[in-house]
Amino acid sequence: MEQVKLSKEMITIGDVRIYCEYILNGKPPIVLIHGFVSSTYTFYRLIPLLEKHYSIIAIDLPGFGRSEKSTAFIYSYSNYAAIVAECIQYFKLREVCIIGHSMGGQIALNTAIMIPNKIRKLVLLCSSGYLKSANKLLIYSSYLPLFNRLVELHVKRKNVKENLQNVFYNHALITDDHIREFSRPLKEKDFYKSMVRLLRYREGDLTTGQLQAIQTPTLLIWGEEDRVVPVNIGKRLVKDLPNADLVIYKETGHFVSEERTTKVYHQVLNFLGNNA
Repeated sequence: MEQVKLSKEMITIGDVRIYCEYILNGKPPIVLIHGFVSSTYTFYRLIPLLEKHYSIIAIDLPGFGRSEKSTAFIYSYSNYAAIVAECIQYFKLREVCIIGHSMGGQIALNTAIMIPNKIRKLVLLCSSGYLKSANKLLIYSSYLPLFNRLVELHVKRKNVKENLQNVFYNHALITDDHIREFSRPLKEKDFYKSMVRLLRYREGDLTTGQLQAIQTPTLLIWGEEDRVVPVNIGKRLVKDLPNADLVIYKETGHFVSEERTTKVYHQVLNFLGNNA
């Protein structure tokens, strides 16, 4: 049987141009959702392993990666979840598993609430959790003419390599490719406008009550040395989600799929099963 190759293209979902990488091989589908200031590149080492057993759909969320930096899209978790739901519809997927990293985990949870009958299982990698929305003063300030420039200066206060050192426990794993890929969107003027709109419209994370209502089986995977989303968030989530388990890797930071690729792959395989 001829091997199905990874496709890369722009698709229109919800009036936004979305960059998508996918492999549709007739096997059970997994949708991959990256985190804040990231892209499908988050999963570039994981995808070649997962495609042996699953169909893969990875998207750059609006405002990130190669996707459109729309100045009309309302950057909220509910709208991001709607984009994921429409993407699932676009590819005519059923019984979908979602893997979400960092902010992508929060979007995955919102998607499970939005379309519970289409989501089979969730894998949350160092998922964000329990963050509140921006305070009203900051939201009001986001309408000031020079606020975009302030956000740009804030993002650029550290270079990309310094920011990567914050998400890796093992700094020796950081490559020139990482620096190039994570630098890419920072060169686009509208990227900072998107970040302002995300600050303005992002809701708070799901509450304990909302989490307790999610029945979707969930696997939480964490790096013990995560400095972005501390492991205590994972320990709290596993208590609030009714059907969740937590796996913690020692000497691992926030970029767990990069630092522990093989372990994450086998953990996912065990959790999701191989029905192919």
